[in-house]
Amino acid sequence: MLENYLQVITTTENKDTAEEIAQKIVAKRLAACVQIVGPIISTYWWHNKIEKIEEWLCLIKTKKELYSELESTIIEMHPYEVPEVIALPLVTGSKDYLKWLEDNTDNKK
Repeated sequence: MLENYLQVITTTENKDTAEEIAQKIVAKRLAACVQIVGPIISTYWWHNKIEKIEEWLCLIKTKKELYSELESTIIEMHPYEVPEVIALPLVTGSKDYLKWLEDNTDNKK
């Protein structure tokens, strides 16, 4: 059962964009929850040089079967040329939380 669930991560350049993405994907029931953390500092390679910027981190709880549509929605809304959209499998979780996640990611409702 745990193999059905993911935590998806994306970062944005500002809090407003993070909130817009969170609102849309939760409203579409592509995620049960999005936690926004920030600001954070990201250091990375971009166009052959090291960049350092302030970003906002979105931690997205969803089902594996919704990943493709979730990824498309994030990319469609995202201002970055190459947005970070990665998924991590859940290793364990409380039975009640997983039931809540299941109940709140039914995009057919």
